[in-house]
Amino acid sequence: MKAGVLHAKNDIRYEEYEKPICGNTDVLVNVKAVGICGSDLPRVLGDGAHFYPVVLGHEFSGVVCDIGDEVTTIKVGEKVSGAPLLPCHTCIDCQKGNHAQCKNYSFIGSRQQGAFAEYVAIPEINAVKFDDMVSFEQGALFEPSTVGLHGILAVDFKGGGDVAVLGGGTIGMFTVQWARIYGAKRVFVFDIDEDRLSLMKKIGVDEVINTGDKYFMQKAMDMTNGRGFSYVFETAGLNITMNMAFELAANKAGVCFIGTAHNDLHFDYKLFEKVNRKEFTLTGSWMSYSAPYPGIEWEMTAKCFKDGRLIYIDEMIYKKFPMSKIKDAFALYEKPGQVKGKILLTNIGSVE
Repeated sequence: MKAGVLHAKNDIRYEEYEKPICGNTDVLVNVKAVGICGSDLPRVLGDGAHFYPVVLGHEFSGVVCDIGDEVTTIKVGEKVSGAPLLPCHTCIDCQKGNHAQCKNYSFIGSRQQGAFAEYVAIPEINAVKFDDMVSFEQGALFEPSTVGLHGILAVDFKGGGDVAVLGGGTIGMFTVQWARIYGAKRVFVFDIDEDRLSLMKKIGVDEVINTGDKYFMQKAMDMTNGRGFSYVFETAGLNITMNMAFELAANKAGVCFIGTAHNDLHFDYKLFEKVNRKEFTLTGSWMSYSAPYPGIEWEMTAKCFKDGRLIYIDEMIYKKFPMSKIKDAFALYEKPGQVKGKILLTNIGSVE
C-alpha cells in the first residue's frame, strides 16, 4: 500500500509500505479521511516520535474491507471511525472503565502503525460504526468530538448554567456543542482569532469574546452579572488561558483542563487562592474513553452526527490534501499561526 511514512525529524515521505495484516479479531479499514492532530506536530516537526520509520495518524474514518474470522459485530462495507487507544483491558484501571489511565496501552498512529495510509488494521472493539448519511469527513472528526464530550462528563455537567470555553480550535468547537446538547443556558467562547470566533457563531455559540480586547474580562463578567461561569473548559493548553479559567470560574464552579500544556505553568498565589475562595472543582480530562469500551463518548458522537445535533459545516475543515501530498500539508505548520483549523488528508478516490 501507499502511506505517509515518517523516517526522521521533518522527513515524511509518501511511499510503498507494508499493508497491515488483519488478525482474527481485527477489521481492516480502507482509510478515506484522516485528520492531522496537534499531537502529530512534535512527532513530525520535532523529535517526538517513539521510533522510526512510523506511520502516524489517529483521527480517521473509512470503509471496512476485510474482517477476521472471530469478528461478529462488523461487516465488510460498513463505514467506521477508529478509536485509537489500545488499552490492555485487564489492569485495575481498565477493569474500572478508566481505559485512558491504562499503563499498559498502545496507540494507533504513534506507538504502532496508524492511518496516514491506504489501510489500517484495528481491533473489532475499536471500530465505531456510523450511518451512511454521515460523511467520511465527519467520521474523521469523531476522535476530537469525543475528547470534548469526555471533558463535559469529567465535571459531572448539569444544564442550566453559563459555560465558558477557552480556545476556539477543533476541540473547542466540539466542547461548545456538547455543552449546548447537554443543556447549557448560554455558551461563551474566548479566543484571540476573529476567524475562529466567526466560525463559532455559525455553529450556534451564544457569545464570543475576543481576548485581544484589554477589557474582555470585565465584559465577560458583566455579561454574567458579575457571577462568572458555572463551568469553564480550557481547550488550548496555554498558561494564559489556564490562568484565565481561575478568573472566570463562578463560586462552586466546575473547571476542566482539556488542553494539554507543553510548558511550565505559573499561577501567582492570589490567583491560585481562588480555588479556595470560590471552592470550585478543578479536574483534568485525558482522551475520550469510558465503559463499555470505547464508551458513551463514541456512541453519542455517532448518534449526534446522524441526527444533526452535532453541527458540521465545511468551514470546520481548514484545508484538505490528498494523502500523496502529506509532506505539503505538514509544511504549512512550520510557520506558526498559518494553519487556522483542521487539516484532513484523504484517500476518497481509493478503492477497497
